[in-house]
Amino acid sequence: MILYPAMDLMDGAPVRLEQGDFDARTDYGADPAATLAGFAEAGAQWAHVVDLDGARAKEPRQHVLIRTLAKDAALKLQVAGGFRSIEDVRAMLDAGAARVVIGSLAIREPRSVNRMLDLFGPDEIALALDVKLIDGEPIVVTAGWTETSGVTLWDAAARFPAGRHLLLTDVGRDGMLQGPNFELLAEAGKRLPSWKIQASGGVATLDDLRALATDGAVVGKALWEGRFGLSEALDACA
Repeated sequence: MILYPAMDLMDGAPVRLEQGDFDARTDYGADPAATLAGFAEAGAQWAHVVDLDGARAKEPRQHVLIRTLAKDAALKLQVAGGFRSIEDVRAMLDAGAARVVIGSLAIREPRSVNRMLDLFGPDEIALALDVKLIDGEPIVVTAGWTETSGVTLWDAAARFPAGRHLLLTDVGRDGMLQGPNFELLAEAGKRLPSWKIQASGGVATLDDLRALATDGAVVGKALWEGRFGLSEALDACA
């Protein structure tokens, strides 16, 4: 399983949110470039970098910074937040990012996202489907988790027959350190067999990582809060 240590950026600095709430923000005061260097030194092959300002504003806000980071990083970057056009995606990939993550646009403009998959390939474009459980159904939420789409996870994924990489987040678990939604992840593995699923949100312990049966895991708060070290986490994913 591939581990993606996460770095969420607001105003050019790493932060973490609780359940996507921009008012429940923790600032870590770390340098983004130094953080990525530390990830690489610990042995990580990938990092997950998010433009939270862009996710909220529905347009790129920190892509210039992230493109600079991508050029210099000693590991592969999977970048999310604020991508709204083919030009946005091309600029990030040309700068050296290994993969771009498309979230809200996948719900609002699925044709555009299918075009991106055709242009750049399924390994360069990942989908982020963030869901909220409503009456037991995983419903996709968008715009930094502030809007409910009414579309189920299963219907959303079916819109992208060429898709390969899927970040799946139960927004009720993200940033809460209460463990992933193993039931949802298991169901997704059965119902979406053609997708490489990354579990995103909720990982609190090394045992959580060991228990995951996904292709990847995005881990943020547990690392930033010192629940375990990155080297330990990588060992747990091996």
